[in-house]
Amino acid sequence: MNELSMWIVGSGVLHLGTLLASAAVPQVLDWKGELARLQPLSRQLIWVHGLFIVLTIIGFGVLTLGYAEELSQGSPLARAVSGFIALFWATRLAIQWCVFDARPFLTSVWLKLGYHGLTLVFLYQVIVLGWTAIH
Repeated sequence: MNELSMWIVGSGVLHLGTLLASAAVPQVLDWKGELARLQPLSRQLIWVHGLFIVLTIIGFGVLTLGYAEELSQGSPLARAVSGFIALFWATRLAIQWCVFDARPFLTSVWLKLGYHGLTLVFLYQVIVLGWTAIH
């Protein structure tokens, strides 16, 4: 296993770890109470979109864990997959920095650490998989 593939394996572990952290989101944001105010279809769409994001992150985790060596080899497909995942996380970071205002919800040290920790994880994904895409 080469050095780049080890970084990619780290990416896979962090993808799956992201899911553990995101499991707290519905409680922290009081989705039960907040979504109850919406029409049923709107509420269902939010849950379905959330599920698709979870499935996408699972897919990213499986791909980066299961195919780290292949991704590190630089084939056109490997570069495209890595680039897409890097773009996904770069877009997520841009939205976080330019659109979201999480400050009202960062009410404890743990929530602040979790939020900033996830930001670092997303940045890691952009750097490692972006490098993999252009390498």
